[in-house]
Amino acid sequence: MMPEHVAVWNSCLEIIKDNIPSVSFKTWFLPIKPLKLSNKVLTIQVPSPFFYEYLEEQYIDILRSTLKKELGTGAKLEYNVVMDKERPDKQSYTVAYPEKSKSVPGNKPFPMPMSIGNDKSIRNPFVIPGLQKLHVDPQLNSEYTFGNFIEGECNRLVRSAGIAVSSKPGGTAFNPLFIYGNSGLGKTHLAQAIGIQVKEQYPQKIVLYVTSNKFITQFTEATRKNNQNDFIHFYQMIDVLIIDDVQEFAGKEKTQNTFFHIFNHLQQSGKQLILTSDKPPVELKGLNQRLLSRFKWGLAAELQTPDFNTRLAILRHKIYKEGLSIPDDVINFVAQHVKNNVRELEGSLISLLAQSTLNKKEITLDLAKNLIDKLVVNTKKELSIEKIQQTVCNHFNLQIAVLQSKTRKREIVQARQIAMYFSKNMTKSSLAAIGSLIGGKDHATVLHACKTVINLLETDKKFKREVVEIERKLFIA
Repeated sequence: MMPEHVAVWNSCLEIIKDNIPSVSFKTWFLPIKPLKLSNKVLTIQVPSPFFYEYLEEQYIDILRSTLKKELGTGAKLEYNVVMDKERPDKQSYTVAYPEKSKSVPGNKPFPMPMSIGNDKSIRNPFVIPGLQKLHVDPQLNSEYTFGNFIEGECNRLVRSAGIAVSSKPGGTAFNPLFIYGNSGLGKTHLAQAIGIQVKEQYPQKIVLYVTSNKFITQFTEATRKNNQNDFIHFYQMIDVLIIDDVQEFAGKEKTQNTFFHIFNHLQQSGKQLILTSDKPPVELKGLNQRLLSRFKWGLAAELQTPDFNTRLAILRHKIYKEGLSIPDDVINFVAQHVKNNVRELEGSLISLLAQSTLNKKEITLDLAKNLIDKLVVNTKKELSIEKIQQTVCNHFNLQIAVLQSKTRKREIVQARQIAMYFSKNMTKSSLAAIGSLIGGKDHATVLHACKTVINLLETDKKFKREVVEIERKLFIA
């Protein structure tokens, strides 16, 4: 026989289901678990304080009326908040109907609920404030699709898992999906491909890609402005959250604690998490064990170095997409000798095309050998910021002291921005370190410089030729 508290709650759900949108019902009522019924007090379990606040703010009227219908006058609702599957929060919070809600005497009450809907809002760190239906720019690169991600033995498991997740976000065993591997193997591409596929199949779902550094910066800013609740509430509304380079959370205790609760809320609400890292969870240092344990809940899958056949397929796909014509012996040579990662593979092709175009030479095997021999030697050692600055200065006939000065002359600023762009993409240095070495700038200036260069590469052909030539000099220097 069905327990009384379960029967009462199921009856409430039948009424609620007929009076609110299906998506809202699945999001806010299906995760609730009835625990007990005693003296007209129904206890239910919810996955986070924000869940409690949202129910109170959005559904207080329907909860009041359904409870009164099922239990009569004097019905009460008690919330048991469980933030962790392994450790329930012992604090309970009682709401009395039809009276104004209040906390159980002797227990620590929640802060006043965050307002949502109508003229009320949650602050959105991704530009669009206000919340009737949350509208968020997913921050996805349209080029990073599954169609542009070439499958091979090195990535078949991860790619297949990604497709499964995108077909049923939050509904597979792969939650979180933890993608790890060395730099340049396509972690960001694959993670964003999942997001793009989800948006195509489920346009109503809220998808967001964010780097760990951006997440940390947003959290720091929210803390400075005392808007931590807004920050947490925003992230708890996401249906598919993609966090890139989670190893960057190392040593950031407050950020980790905040992400821990966001992770719990999303996971327990049936939302999908996709995480990328340069190492598997067991090898990550500087992260809380409770956070690491959650990274292992789903699937941790490795992107490996591409084999020859995969490298060949990647090159052919790139050449076909760009409408180019390159002899087969050249393609085979590049695939045989550039082995480290996909980024270097594509970079070598760009350098080959640049040298051919700028020097008006036909692409031949001899040209490829000359370039790739130098490239392969060069990629064995990481470029330094100093080397990048010197190469940029030589190209523009500038002194390094001038590049690092505070002058705002357009040509100097542009050279400085190019140096920052290459330093970010070709070294492992942090944004703060890059800014410090290139003119004593902060990380925000470096980010702005990189965005400026990327925009100009897409819109200014002359600028693009300059950057391609500098890149060639960096590879063969």
